[in-house]
Amino acid sequence: MVAPPHVVVIGGGIAGLAAAARLHEERSDVRITVLEGSPEIGGKLKLAEVGGVTLDVGAEAMLNRRPEAVSLARTSGLADAVVHPATITAHLWTRDELVAMPRTMMGIPTDLRALADSGVISKPGMARAAMDAVLPGTSLEGRDTSIGGLVEERFGKEVVDRLVEPLLGGVYAGHAREISARAAVPQVVALLDRDRSLGKAAARATSGPVSDVPVFAGIVGGVGRLPGAVAKVSGATITTDAPVRDLARRPDGGWNLVVGSADDPQLLQADAVIVATPARTTARLLSDVAPGAALELARIEYASVALVTMAFAARDFPSVDGSGFLVPPVEKRAIKAATFSFAKWDWVREAGAGEHGVVVMRCSLGRHREEHQLQASDEELVEIALTDLADAIGLSVRPIDTHVQRWGGGLPQYAVGHLDRVASIRQEISRLPGLEVCGAAYDGLGIPACIASAHLAVASLLADLPARV
Repeated sequence: MVAPPHVVVIGGGIAGLAAAARLHEERSDVRITVLEGSPEIGGKLKLAEVGGVTLDVGAEAMLNRRPEAVSLARTSGLADAVVHPATITAHLWTRDELVAMPRTMMGIPTDLRALADSGVISKPGMARAAMDAVLPGTSLEGRDTSIGGLVEERFGKEVVDRLVEPLLGGVYAGHAREISARAAVPQVVALLDRDRSLGKAAARATSGPVSDVPVFAGIVGGVGRLPGAVAKVSGATITTDAPVRDLARRPDGGWNLVVGSADDPQLLQADAVIVATPARTTARLLSDVAPGAALELARIEYASVALVTMAFAARDFPSVDGSGFLVPPVEKRAIKAATFSFAKWDWVREAGAGEHGVVVMRCSLGRHREEHQLQASDEELVEIALTDLADAIGLSVRPIDTHVQRWGGGLPQYAVGHLDRVASIRQEISRLPGLEVCGAAYDGLGIPACIASAHLAVASLLADLPARV
């Protein structure tokens, strides 16, 4: 009897687990092993208890207007737990006050009249922003540019500083004038040939049937429940504390993996491998088998961030509007965003209710190449967040519990030319049947994008697998 093909997935984050689940769904005869170097699976999807409420201390929402994440949650047994935010009314903390966030597409204004009414942009800034409607069209045919550079060309510097920067800071923890427009807002770039105005292109990209669909979805109990649910349906053998130290091609086309500590290395053989680790780790593993791809992967920079989650006695917490606020970097504040989790998610509010009710919120700190701001103790980061919250919402009480989650090197930066870099990486890897890559370093940072990259890897892998076993 011929042994079933053995596929090893390196990395137990959501991309690696999604790859295992899709592989099992498509080929139930395949033996799947998932190797995770850390003590637990899940990657940036993580739960912790704060003030008696178990909730997310990593990603806490999934983009609902893409199907991959919600679909995976449902097929993994969490269909009844999928929910949408109670409110997603965001604010900007700008010029020492909280103002409602005007409608934008990743910071690109879609309604100049509403933008003027919001007060976010000064009168001179609005006069400059209005030039978008009359400037000659901007074409990115055959080239890439930063989203900040594109928006500044069309709307002026103030729109970049006050709108684009805080939004990109929330998504990438990066800088608008360095992040690729083609990678960050591909749907808008695709419409630039039809619309001379960037604002009209952005408005068109957010209109139509999709505008009636909730933007985000969550999971009762936290998005951090998703990795465990996916693992259960993946059919995979999952091993934690199992770092992969080396990856080598065998003469027969299979793969040898060296797994474990330097003191106790183990040899594992596989017919095919999916590498679902951060770019730097992937670069190290591919340095011998795909040196060109490894070099490009090593050039992808990452930002480090910290999330400070705090629980307060509900009776002492000030009244707030909306689901939270973003902070433009030009304000020179320490926090870059705050989320009122108890207002955003009904299940969080209900979990904190009781005789001594608590409300839970969180703040994020840290941007690309500003890691020095995170060189403080957990206690100091809490104090920094409280200081800013006192100024922003008038907070004057101490939390009853706190949790600081550091994501060192957690968010890849999609620099100008990112799509070409990814294409180059995949081109070299395509010459090695039985090897694929996926994760946040390639096609998007969000949970749906990571899952989509996993599905793409599996589809490519399956095209080669039957001929090799």
